[in-house]
Amino acid sequence: MKTYFYSKKVFFGVTINSQTIFSMFPWKELAKPKNISLLGLKETLEGGQSFTWSATDYGTWLGSFRSKLVELKLVNGVIHWRTSKQFPATQNEILENLWLDKTYDDAVQNLPWRSDSILAQCIQSLPGLTILNQPFEEMLFYFLLSSAKSIPQIKELGYLVSQKFGIQLAPNIWSFPGWQVLSQVKEKELRELKLGYRAKYVCGVASILNDEPTFLNTIINLPYPEAKSKLVSLPGVGPKIADCALLFGAKKSEAFPVDTWIAKTLDRHYNLESFSPVQKIIFARSHFGKFCGLAQQFLFSGERLGLIK
Repeated sequence: MKTYFYSKKVFFGVTINSQTIFSMFPWKELAKPKNISLLGLKETLEGGQSFTWSATDYGTWLGSFRSKLVELKLVNGVIHWRTSKQFPATQNEILENLWLDKTYDDAVQNLPWRSDSILAQCIQSLPGLTILNQPFEEMLFYFLLSSAKSIPQIKELGYLVSQKFGIQLAPNIWSFPGWQVLSQVKEKELRELKLGYRAKYVCGVASILNDEPTFLNTIINLPYPEAKSKLVSLPGVGPKIADCALLFGAKKSEAFPVDTWIAKTLDRHYNLESFSPVQKIIFARSHFGKFCGLAQQFLFSGERLGLIK
């Protein structure tokens, strides 16, 4: 039986110690991207588009999606993977989750980096940075928690809810419980898990999705403008939360979330200081094209990491 151990490491807001053991299949080569860097992969998994991946202290990442446990590492520019024997994922599922196919290369080629030196800097500095294809229902949940919270804080809130109501995948790791389960949870219980005012929104969304189980699937199949309009009808879902959930969970590459980092980048490098958030989104969709969401992630990471000169 293949097992491995963690030394002391914070994962989803808690500490995994040396007694934590997982039963895993052997490592396999996942893909051979044309150009991928450790920083590009790290920023993909840890840079704010996902809250269910965390770095271990020996150079790998451990994450979960759809109640499946996966570990990744980069060896000489090649991604390797292994998965839990109890909660396994397939290679195709991981490839889809990481967006590691030709359509990614095509998307990068469609961006206006040839005429946009700022975007070109970010792409050159972050080879292999992708948009993860994550479960829509999970992304909606995590971004509902994101208001006025940092990435570690969002992870901690998600962990506490998953620990209380989800399925245990391994020691100290639980799955997202699902909206049907959350519809049975009282607001008071979520407030006790540090959600604060967000508890009301989670309960409100859970109630609607429990009554309308096809709600999110309907949104996935709508064009972006209609999808966003329908999503913001949910309690607590504003334009930014909607764009984040649609970009990172529904393959809506036209979505362009504007947060503090993106607003700063557009103001400093594209002279948009006088533009409102809506006007900035209109500019971005026109300037960056149909894959403006991918451009957003390059700019977001470039600004956050201080890579733009």
